[in-house]
Amino acid sequence: VWGTEVRVVDADFRDVPRGQIGRICYRSGGSAREFYRDPEASRLAFRDGWYQPGDLGFVDADGFVTLTGREKDMIIRGGVNVYPNEIESVVATHPGVLESGVVGVPDEKTAEAVKVVIVKKDPNLTTDAVLLHCKSLLTGYKMPRHVEFRDALPKSPIGKVLRRELRNAPSK
Repeated sequence: VWGTEVRVVDADFRDVPRGQIGRICYRSGGSAREFYRDPEASRLAFRDGWYQPGDLGFVDADGFVTLTGREKDMIIRGGVNVYPNEIESVVATHPGVLESGVVGVPDEKTAEAVKVVIVKKDPNLTTDAVLLHCKSLLTGYKMPRHVEFRDALPKSPIGKVLRRELRNAPSK
């Protein structure tokens, strides 16, 4: 948008190199500087005039911004960041999968483990088939440790998978 500056930063608010994933921040003359009557939310979202909406992404060599996910959805596995969208894209290429959602769940060894929740297209799809498929396309630390099948995924009114509900719901 004309008049809007965008930057991608790390956890210490330092710019990251082009192509590297970080927090997307923006500012413009028309942007808010704080949230109305919410100083704590303002402190978390605004820094030096930059708004941090919680989106992750990168700027490519041509200056185009690509969103890769939401910071609150990122899985931290053994100190390494894992992006649910990347795993969902791989799982979606399996012909037996209708749709999926990926979340991090507590893990004693690695802080969080990857859990994939799948709605089957093929009723004969198995956990082993999903894991074998993922193993051929993902590095080890991105591999799902838990696979769960459901009849449907929880979604918002606009059809977005509600990861919070996947994370908090008991396994079926």
